[in-house]
Amino acid sequence: MIDENIENSWKELLQEEFSKKYFQKLKKFIKEEYSTQKVYPKGSLIFNAFNYCSFDDLKVVILGQDPYHGYNQAHGLSFSVLSDIKKPPSLVNIFKEIQNDIGKKIPESGNLEHWAKQGVLMLNSILTVRKSEPGSHREKGWESFTDAVVDIISQKTSKKVFMLWGAYAQKKGKKIDRNKHLVLEAAHPSPFSAHTGFFNTNHFSRCNEYLNLYNIQEINW
Repeated sequence: MIDENIENSWKELLQEEFSKKYFQKLKKFIKEEYSTQKVYPKGSLIFNAFNYCSFDDLKVVILGQDPYHGYNQAHGLSFSVLSDIKKPPSLVNIFKEIQNDIGKKIPESGNLEHWAKQGVLMLNSILTVRKSEPGSHREKGWESFTDAVVDIISQKTSKKVFMLWGAYAQKKGKKIDRNKHLVLEAAHPSPFSAHTGFFNTNHFSRCNEYLNLYNIQEINW
């Protein structure tokens, strides 16, 4: 069952989603994929983003596309890799922008769990992928599920910061209520697009300024 390893506050909010026909179909597909293919992340880490960041602790949402498809890279948090894994180019560019924006030194590790523990939901739109096949689990149901997550956050909370990098994330964030939340948009941090509008956008300082405005503890990026 792919819905068993999810933090309780999210489980309650998403119970209705888990029972929908598309999700039952998705579950069947995922079960088959994990038993016949090499799929990332490990089954126990599919909902890692939710398990590290409960609904009540949520401050920031960073939307990714699908998990890294290389060996042992993905661990359920968008853009993050495990500590002993080489930092992918997009993540290197994220760290460069943080350094440029707030002066923080680029870390050795690409593991972003410490962001998640502070209330950053690092949510991929698609939560699983076959090894070496980016986009292989596209349009199987994950997009509907993560759309529902974004809608719940938009409707049931206020004063959250959404970071939407690239056209895909921006399209997914179209329904976010911008009267209640701060939505920061930029080009994707990929080497193909970072220089066309990701660098020098100062999303990290702007996020913290917004949180400070409402006396919410800022993120230690």
